[in-house]
Amino acid sequence: MSDIAHDTDRPRTVSADPPRPRSGADDPPRPRRYAVFAVVGLALLMFSLDQTSVATALTTISTDLGADLAWTGWVITAAAVGQILALPLGGWLSNRFGGRWMFLGGVALFTLFSVLSAFSGSIGQLIACRFAQGLAGGVMMPAASGVVAYQFGRDRDRALALFTSVFPIGAIAGPLLGGVILTTWTWHGIFLVNLPAGILLLAAGVLLVPDPPRPGQARMDVRGIVLLVLTLLGLMLTVTRLGALGVAGPSLPVTLASAAVAVGAGAVFVRHTRRRPDSVIPLRLLTGRGLGSMNAANVLFGAVAIGFSATLPLYAQVRYGMAPLAAGVMLTGRAVGTIVASAPAVVLLRRTGHRPLMLAGIAMIVTGLVATAVPPPGVSAELWLLLGTTVLGLGTGLVIPASNNAGMHLVPDEVAAVSGLRIMFRQIGGIVAVSTITAVISASDRPGVAGGIAFVVLAVLLVGAGTLAARVPNHRGRW
Repeated sequence: MSDIAHDTDRPRTVSADPPRPRSGADDPPRPRRYAVFAVVGLALLMFSLDQTSVATALTTISTDLGADLAWTGWVITAAAVGQILALPLGGWLSNRFGGRWMFLGGVALFTLFSVLSAFSGSIGQLIACRFAQGLAGGVMMPAASGVVAYQFGRDRDRALALFTSVFPIGAIAGPLLGGVILTTWTWHGIFLVNLPAGILLLAAGVLLVPDPPRPGQARMDVRGIVLLVLTLLGLMLTVTRLGALGVAGPSLPVTLASAAVAVGAGAVFVRHTRRRPDSVIPLRLLTGRGLGSMNAANVLFGAVAIGFSATLPLYAQVRYGMAPLAAGVMLTGRAVGTIVASAPAVVLLRRTGHRPLMLAGIAMIVTGLVATAVPPPGVSAELWLLLGTTVLGLGTGLVIPASNNAGMHLVPDEVAAVSGLRIMFRQIGGIVAVSTITAVISASDRPGVAGGIAFVVLAVLLVGAGTLAARVPNHRGRW
């Protein structure tokens, strides 16, 4: 979730931002860039806090609203689905109305639906509100990225890479905040904390955030967006219902029907992309010039990064019986490790290129995943999980800045389009991973062991992602 999508001046991207001047010596940084970065960073922090604090409350929400755990997992995945679906719309809206107003509008809507989530009385209502939150975030984050990219000019690669330091801060504070709220109050308060933060961000944004230059109005690929929506929703419903097979009710017919929708819509979407040059996802950015390998690697990396973070608190509770606060604290190691390693990684990018950092980071993440999956060797479960997540976090801090820049230098004139694809593919991988893991845990007679096996599978997938990423040409220096 640390990727930011933005848009070019052509209507063929998945992404979401007004364009900027071309990179180079004639694109100097703007004077207000640090103040703008601070406002945007706080908005991303609010988004990160929301995601990680909710992860600690899945079992509590499930019990309070009387929902099975597989459906409760949609509290997380619905927000991610909404974010993905908003990316192509965010670009068109930013080009039409301006990145500044899309950023402010996204913050306002995110805050509003946070409050509505807090007062949800059923799992269906909560999922709907979370989906709307994801839509707002999907509009807000790409627009914010475009604003920052314009402000930093030729240094935008490092500015955007530094966004990786914002999300881990939320990953530290979010589980702690969620655990404290659950211990002292109720899960409803997890969403209410966004109200004062949203109000402050709106006030600061009105005063400080400028509007980047706007291109001409772009033609939106409505058919492509509709097909993409059907594909993603069909896929997510299929994965969720797989965990309910064998339970009383029409699980099998619903699963088969949603799978048919996902496959059918996906096939038509691929054909549509091949035939339309200005498709919402251009074919040449899917498969050309090494980007195909990077896109596939991003799906797998998203499955690991997002899937692990969202389900670790649940795993800690069902396997080791930890309280929500203690389970949330386990993510602190990952966040601290990511922050510690990401800053040196940003500095090293122009010297070593992305490949050495990615391969070293992947090896550390695999080590951390396997460690969390196996029983503690003579130490407490809390200490063992904390050590494993810290190693995983150090690896994540190396991988994310490197992978953010891995494909963009291949098409330097279409950085926004590649950025949009990156966040979309990672979120897709993350959604599938979260839904699959929660479904497997809820359906298993030994949910803790099932969760550990799922983490080992994530480690295997990450090895595959590293193999694919190694095929992308390395690049040193500016791009």
